[in-house]
Amino acid sequence: MNIYLLIILIILIGTYLLDLIIDILDVRHFKTELPEEFKGYYDTERYRISQEYLRENTRFGIISDTVSTSIIILFILFAGFNAVDQFARGFNLGSIPTGLIFTGTLMLLFQIILIPFSIYRTFVIEEKYGFNKTTPRTFILDIFKSWLLIAVIGGIVLSAILWFFEKTGAWAWFYCWIALTIFQILLMYIAPVIIMPLFNKFLPLEDGPLRKEIENYAVSQNFRMKGVFTMDGSKRSTKSNAFFTSFGRFRRIVLFDTLIEKHSVDELVSILAHEMGHYKKRHVLKNLTIAVLTSGLMFYVLSLFINNVQLFDAFKMEKTSVYASLFFFGLLYAPIEMILSVFGNILSRRHEYDADAFSARTYKKPGSMISALKKLSVENLINLTPHPLKVFLTYSHPPVLERIQAIRNLSFQNGNIRSLD
Repeated sequence: MNIYLLIILIILIGTYLLDLIIDILDVRHFKTELPEEFKGYYDTERYRISQEYLRENTRFGIISDTVSTSIIILFILFAGFNAVDQFARGFNLGSIPTGLIFTGTLMLLFQIILIPFSIYRTFVIEEKYGFNKTTPRTFILDIFKSWLLIAVIGGIVLSAILWFFEKTGAWAWFYCWIALTIFQILLMYIAPVIIMPLFNKFLPLEDGPLRKEIENYAVSQNFRMKGVFTMDGSKRSTKSNAFFTSFGRFRRIVLFDTLIEKHSVDELVSILAHEMGHYKKRHVLKNLTIAVLTSGLMFYVLSLFINNVQLFDAFKMEKTSVYASLFFFGLLYAPIEMILSVFGNILSRRHEYDADAFSARTYKKPGSMISALKKLSVENLINLTPHPLKVFLTYSHPPVLERIQAIRNLSFQNGNIRSLD
């Protein structure tokens, strides 16, 4: 058997089995008794529903993973990629247009396969548990808008990568890395004003106690921003969230309308103080730096596999190409990506603790942050007792009970916070 085919099958099946084991452990780790911390927020019935929600999502996730993994394996074994390549080459265009057709066809095929799963998750599971607000019209428009963005942005990026690898020789990986880094940073400025409004409406937060409190807090922390906006998250779901976009003076605070409806002013400002903490602690810059370095590693390793004949034989391809090399390399890179993501999640969880502490220290209302975390967990039916292995491998945020305990381990003394230990 081709060594690359063996490695790829081991990666695909191994990843699938690891995810399966983690999901089973996570479901079995349920605590049927409501944690003391959440008494008064969850009633017995609502807590039972949250566990059913996780079970149903887990079962559905296992089914969708089984189908997608099986399709990829069958596509490899029965020369599906070669058939798509022959289709793309049939237009007799240059290598870059052919690469765009090859990649676009594959993505379209897999997207079409996944649409029924997305429909079921949105209109059956999310509907059943009272989250879904998406109409069929919005669902369809979201799909076509996403495809359009992928075609435009993805097409530009892919064309540049193909050009560099075909024209600039051994240093192509370096040029791709620099170009992609510049593009990603540029996109962070463009997305809030051009891309995100394609999917949601962003309106300035109305004058009132909430806006005044947010602005006063931002001034106290010397935090410059473009403005405070509300987003019509209720257009698709009852779930709540808040986030920042862009950098420097272009930063925007965005609040889901569902979040504003369900939380007090103090809770909302505590949440935003947490987000500001990420900027003040330079978490955003650190994460961006890690992402840039990681992409550099990815491009370098990719350069070692461009037009590898044995790799193409594993996929039953008749001809080699740079564009197909990109796709096939993604499967080989998966274990490296998983290891990097584990370390990334460890760092991310530390950042979350730091941002919680920043919120408690600067806004001086840790109780509001705790109550906000509890409400968000109940509103979104968050799993309160995930399995430690699931947390270690996949969680970018610490479990909510651990976050609450960490906040409780802080106390005020003369306006400062110190650890109780």
